[in-house]
Amino acid sequence: MTQDAIWTPSYRRVAKSEILRFGSFLEKRTGTRIADGRDLGDCALSDPEAFWSALWDYYGVIGEKGEAPYLVGNDMISTQFFPEARINFAENLLRMGEARDSGTAALVFRGEDKARLTWSWGDLETHVSRLQQALAQAGVGPGDRVAGLLPNRPEAVAAMLATVSLGGVWCSASPDFGARAVLDRFGQIEPKVLFATDGYWYAGKRFDIGQKLGAIVQQLPSVTHTVVVEYLGSAQDTADSLHNGITFAAFEAAVAARELRFHRAAFDHPVYILFSSGTTGAPKCITHRAGGLLLQHVKEHALHADIQPGNRLFYFTTLGWMMWNWLTSGLARGATLLLYDGSPFHPGPEVLFDFASDERMTHFGTSAKYIDSLRKADFSPEERHDLSRLRSIMSTGSPLLADNFDYVYDSIKQDLHLASISGGTDIVSCFVTGDPTLPVWRGEIQRPGFGLAVDVWTEDGTRAADGEKGELVCTAAFPSMPLGFWGDETGERYRSAYFARFPGVWCQGDFAERRETGGFVIHGRSDATLNPGGVRIGTAEIYAEVEKFAEVREAVVIGQDIGDDVRVVLFVTLADGSELTEALVSSIKAAIRAGSSPRHVPALVLAVEDIPRTKSGKITELAVRDVVHGRSVKNTDSLANPEALDHFRDRPELRFGLPD
Repeated sequence: MTQDAIWTPSYRRVAKSEILRFGSFLEKRTGTRIADGRDLGDCALSDPEAFWSALWDYYGVIGEKGEAPYLVGNDMISTQFFPEARINFAENLLRMGEARDSGTAALVFRGEDKARLTWSWGDLETHVSRLQQALAQAGVGPGDRVAGLLPNRPEAVAAMLATVSLGGVWCSASPDFGARAVLDRFGQIEPKVLFATDGYWYAGKRFDIGQKLGAIVQQLPSVTHTVVVEYLGSAQDTADSLHNGITFAAFEAAVAARELRFHRAAFDHPVYILFSSGTTGAPKCITHRAGGLLLQHVKEHALHADIQPGNRLFYFTTLGWMMWNWLTSGLARGATLLLYDGSPFHPGPEVLFDFASDERMTHFGTSAKYIDSLRKADFSPEERHDLSRLRSIMSTGSPLLADNFDYVYDSIKQDLHLASISGGTDIVSCFVTGDPTLPVWRGEIQRPGFGLAVDVWTEDGTRAADGEKGELVCTAAFPSMPLGFWGDETGERYRSAYFARFPGVWCQGDFAERRETGGFVIHGRSDATLNPGGVRIGTAEIYAEVEKFAEVREAVVIGQDIGDDVRVVLFVTLADGSELTEALVSSIKAAIRAGSSPRHVPALVLAVEDIPRTKSGKITELAVRDVVHGRSVKNTDSLANPEALDHFRDRPELRFGLPD
């Protein structure tokens, strides 16, 4: 029997939703009755050309749409959306939203060091205009790459918009990346201009990156100008130390603001290059199309997140994570973007909720790990913060476990749309996501993205039954499929990455389950699933039980090869004052057995001091597995804390049971 929903939207909320507003428009065009998100989802799949065309028209995409048909092609890879269209991504982000006062806030920044900065819409356009002209004078034109090694500050948004306004291609990384990790990314795509910071703050500490930046620039011969943004107060000194350095202020000051000009290009013109994590080799340079991302982001912001003009949108992210690109597209809805840089727990867990309260935040985006950390800290934002304007919390990065659904509604706010979402850098958007017109079910992602034919398939390529685990797939083309990988001239690497598992069908690499509610559960990455006794199980099911223990701060689980079989090994870091006693181990195993199955119970539970994670905060199960098996980790520079790998190397406990 299906459990009760943990939250159900009110009739008024559904009636005022963007889904029903847009649905009414689409209903008149197609004659299909649309009463909620389920109806809209069915219509989007049955007539995708009508859906995407209506989305373009209803939300007023700026550009030349071209003549129908708007969707042509015979398979996923060859299909084109709006083949005759001409658009500019930046023009739509700056001008597509409903009319607004140029004096209202477009960007509000708060830094961990208490730095605060607000740019109005007029300020933003002025900065973009000056940067546009300065970049053009630096030789940037259509197809040229511009890179950002920046904190999540307003200057980063302006630099991106100026780049793509010229038809350039933007790529970025976080300033805490090591020099090798930056070069592994930017070195492949040869940027012409590099925007960088003089440093950043994290957990109360000041990090000057001048020396690292110098080493990076020396090995990027394609860069003709390095533009240094002031953050620590040393931008001039940093710029002076570089052979091609100039401060952001001086770069802008060389020109006067004038009316913005936008280079319109084909719907499939490249706009972003995003990078895979790089933990299994050189990062893949995933190239994304301007029109596809624009439509996909407008759809997700308007329909799935119900973002209205004037709303105040926040996502805790860095420029090294796809959620920054997703966040900036909120400008197209006329939303004010709330930007934060620094630790979300310094000086305490209240810092982001102080920001939410002070800035009347309507949409709060974060990671599942952050929510779990709040729960374990026993922090209750509702007791000390005014969250009356907050309508939605979005969570991604890893599966949001059922207990953390309870925490959000018990300790943050009761009347709130909690949207667990999942997609990837691969599409800079979501395969499965939220729906503010439908109930939220504990532990589930509500639905597939509108217009995406998402399903779960078994290993033999047949459709899995409800409740049966398998591969998350998408069986029909969608606009935000990447153009390919930079430098992959034949497309072989691109096809191998997504279409080799099931020929002609996108396989995302997530181990998933479709529920009878129509929702989904992600059980972890497919390449990190465990196979004890030949039975495939997901790591998320184990984490769901382990993370209930207050004694456990964090955990990572892997499968260790033992002859022809695999045994489950669980590593845990412990909360201050806790010890991994036999009693605690027994309790953990009993909870996993009761909550999942006997096959999920780890053969070994071992304590470690730290667990390796990527720069975007994701635990790297594959890196741990490689170390345990004595294999080298190919790219430790992609890790935030590569030294943590040493805690898993040559553990004597792991020798027990191995064949001689």
